[in-house]
Amino acid sequence: MTPLCEAFVAPEDLNSMEPFYPLRPRVCHECFLVQLDEYVAPKAIFTDYAYFSSYADAWVEHAHTYVATAVERFGLDEHSFVAEVASNDGYLLQHVVAAGIRALGIEPAANVAEVAVANGVPTVVEFFGLDQARALVQAHGRADLLVANNVLAHTPDLDDFVAGLAVFLAEDGVLTLEFPNLMRLIAEDQFDTIYHEHFSYFSFLTVERALGMHDLVVFDVEELSTHGGSLRVFARHATSDAHPVSHRVEELRAREQAEGVDDLDMYRAFAARVRNAKRDLLQFLIAAKREGKKIVAYGAAGKGNTLLNYCGIGTDFIDFVVDRNPHKHGKYTPGTRIPICDPSALRDAQPDVVLILPWNLQDEIVRQVREIHGWDGCFVVPIPSVKVVAS
Repeated sequence: MTPLCEAFVAPEDLNSMEPFYPLRPRVCHECFLVQLDEYVAPKAIFTDYAYFSSYADAWVEHAHTYVATAVERFGLDEHSFVAEVASNDGYLLQHVVAAGIRALGIEPAANVAEVAVANGVPTVVEFFGLDQARALVQAHGRADLLVANNVLAHTPDLDDFVAGLAVFLAEDGVLTLEFPNLMRLIAEDQFDTIYHEHFSYFSFLTVERALGMHDLVVFDVEELSTHGGSLRVFARHATSDAHPVSHRVEELRAREQAEGVDDLDMYRAFAARVRNAKRDLLQFLIAAKREGKKIVAYGAAGKGNTLLNYCGIGTDFIDFVVDRNPHKHGKYTPGTRIPICDPSALRDAQPDVVLILPWNLQDEIVRQVREIHGWDGCFVVPIPSVKVVAS
């Protein structure tokens, strides 16, 4: 049972109740799509959102590299049109605008879209689907490059969403999707990336099937290191012959089948390992507290809040959490009610242990904390297993 992972608690609400919902992923025994029950409508989660992509330097650089590569690979120029669904604060499209290419963001969170517009990225505020795609085509035309990074999991109506992508994509256009790789999630026990903002979790197999239902063909795929391991899928209309299918498509499809993505036994084994990971982390924290060590956490991220709630870790273990996002400062983590502070609080606290909750940003966080003068504590990374990293 967990609250929404981005539902941070304001100080005036500390004596109020929070809604908790069952966090129970299920896998379909026919199509093998991993899904969560929909307890809260997307508008209740994403209309006013606390996540801003630009606060992760590595993610902004990742987007910059992608744009530069896509512009060259697909011959984009001032006559092209690039659109991104769930464009957040313009972290990616700012690079498209800088290249002199027409861009449009579609972002459901008005507070986040406002930042993008202020930074010169044209953005419309709405949830994306088939009806919205038709309206966008009428107003802006069809996209030569359509980007959807880490949004596929956020839509409860997968069929409507993919139908919208097909309508919005130009006849010979390219659609790219990025999403956490389910095969890596399971192999590396990344259970904390499962939370209520995500309605589905995707293997290459399931994404290929979902796109194929709307006559979109995957012609290439890349395996990325982002978010603990992601896939970037390239797709086009089945009626287009602009891009031949890469050998990497067949290779990954075969590898997933060999790993057991379409075998329920793989999912049962994952469930057992998750329970052991919880016990190992609690054992480490209990031992550290009994030795009198001061522990703080870095990163009030969605995955961190899932981990804290699943393991039952509150202020009995963690003094406070620091985060670079000022929208979270002065608030408390959902469910566990741990205070969230600016990273400068680490200088005064001089903790013995810094628990890195967004472990996918480990290198970036370690560099930041190591700048603290005189600090000689250690870092702890909880996923896939407890690992101590010296300062």
